Amino acid sequence: MPPVKDETIREANCLDIINISEKSPAKNSALVDVRACNKPAAKSIPNNQTTRMVWFRGVRSSKFRHVYGVSFKRERCYDNIKITRNAHDSNFCAVNPKFVAIVTEVAGGGAFLVLPLDHTGRLDFNASRVTGHKGPVLDIKWNPFNDNIIASCSDDCTVKLWHIPDGGLSMHLTDWLVELHGHKRRVAYIEWHPTAENILLSAGFDYLIFVWDVGKGEAVKVIDCHSDVIYCMSFNRDGSLLATTCKDKKLRVIEPRRGIVLSEGPCHLGTKASKCTFLGSQAKVLTTGFSRYSDRQYAVWDQHDLSKPLVCETIDSSSGVVFPYYDYDTNMVYLAGKGDGNIRYYEVVDEPPYVHFLNQFLSGNPQRGLGFMPKRGVNTAACEVFRFYKLHTSRGLCEPISMIVPRKSDCFQEDLYPDTAAPLPALSAKDWLSGMNASPLLISMKTGVTISTHKPRTSSKEAPALQPQDANNRKKFAFLSRETTPDYRPLGTWQPENHTNDNDANQTIMEKSQKTNANQNTKFHQLQRMFGKQTGDAEPVPLYKQINQGDVFSTEHELRLAFNRQGEELRIVKRQLQNSQQRVRELEQHVAALQARLQREESN
Repeated sequence: MPPVKDETIREANCLDIINISEKSPAKNSALVDVRACNKPAAKSIPNNQTTRMVWFRGVRSSKFRHVYGVSFKRERCYDNIKITRNAHDSNFCAVNPKFVAIVTEVAGGGAFLVLPLDHTGRLDFNASRVTGHKGPVLDIKWNPFNDNIIASCSDDCTVKLWHIPDGGLSMHLTDWLVELHGHKRRVAYIEWHPTAENILLSAGFDYLIFVWDVGKGEAVKVIDCHSDVIYCMSFNRDGSLLATTCKDKKLRVIEPRRGIVLSEGPCHLGTKASKCTFLGSQAKVLTTGFSRYSDRQYAVWDQHDLSKPLVCETIDSSSGVVFPYYDYDTNMVYLAGKGDGNIRYYEVVDEPPYVHFLNQFLSGNPQRGLGFMPKRGVNTAACEVFRFYKLHTSRGLCEPISMIVPRKSDCFQEDLYPDTAAPLPALSAKDWLSGMNASPLLISMKTGVTISTHKPRTSSKEAPALQPQDANNRKKFAFLSRETTPDYRPLGTWQPENHTNDNDANQTIMEKSQKTNANQNTKFHQLQRMFGKQTGDAEPVPLYKQINQGDVFSTEHELRLAFNRQGEELRIVKRQLQNSQQRVRELEQHVAALQARLQREESN
């Protein structure tokens, strides 16, 4: 196995420093002259000195050079999760500041688990899941502008949107908000637009990319420029360009509104999947893939000229697909391979070689997938700049990993946390489709982290598309919560057959009322007097009004609370009824015993 490229760089670095120290006038000194570690000016470079020696003349200065990773303790992880064993090249995990979603293994159909972030520890075996797909779930992504909306794509050729209540799921969720049909084969990947509202992209095994307006529930564009299976999609910072990698070993930069390929070029020559991501606003694209000899590589490309890479470096010779994760705020890129136990991280700069290796997080447990927390969800008090959620391959465990910059001060570090993307859209779907572009809205990490998530704007005509299918349950529950007074008399006692005038009808109604009020000696009417509505009492406030102080519920969670509360009240009434019946039986037995005793005394 050839040595790792990073180790080769370190050895060359050390050799150059030793050569410099040997050529230094102070031969007897063991220290290296600090001035020799600085990159000399171009005019002072001798003709026989190579550029390689200039680049590795000492250690490069960076505030992220000492970033290290910390795994959370076992009690702060998510345990006992049946993580999917699907061989699809996806993360199988999505995270936002409220929830963590994980694709799970099921016998039939497809399901994924959604947990609030604070619900750590061992998971209940019968935990509630999202179970609306008919095939295995292949990818999940949270809406960047609404932390309660998640999109999923599946083997059943559909894309579905789900609403997750704030407290999490209390029962299996089978009713979706929107179902998107269009793909003829399974849908492999989905991607939300970073700045426009309600814009979602999906890539399928039918070689097509659909641009969806989920507010209307329809496709607004179909991109059909690929000749084989699509491996990856990535938006640039403002969402005006889309980079894709494909099985035909080509990298493309596409204008997604028109479906036009702006630039195209040969990517990695290996047969396995390659991934891509834009590098901020530098007009560059980073890709990961395999060489023709199955060595893992990363390459940096100019988005305007994809004929050849600016830089192409070998990582190692492992077999797992490498996923890139780029942090726009710190200009760091993390490379994590599927099946690896380590996470490498690099710093991206504007000058060659564009990518500088920093360090790597080592672990003995391989990873099946990785989710990452948006920057507005990291812990600024601990100088955390990135957080992964690692899915273990062998154990049913989801383990958070924090990437931390060591700082002694407890104050807010402004150089580590510039303004980051806010959970608010910069454009509406209509504006973006008309050709407008806008950078993401920014919030301060010091004051604006607790901003509430944005509620999607929809037109009045298309509003029902984002409503749950069981919204009519509110009316059903309101109807069922009304109290009724049953009448067990035969139908002929209150429905007269022959009435000649209205006076007879009124007289019959009065007789029926008198008979009903007089017949109050049964056990049912006794219980009704104890727990029911009495004649002349004020109209009781319905249960749903007591909870929500309104005519309808605002969330499905409140409806479930009302349902559970009513069930508890019914159980109490049933228990009291059983106790009263038992007491009646005891009294009847006591009366019978007394009567028998009196009869014996009279006979004597």
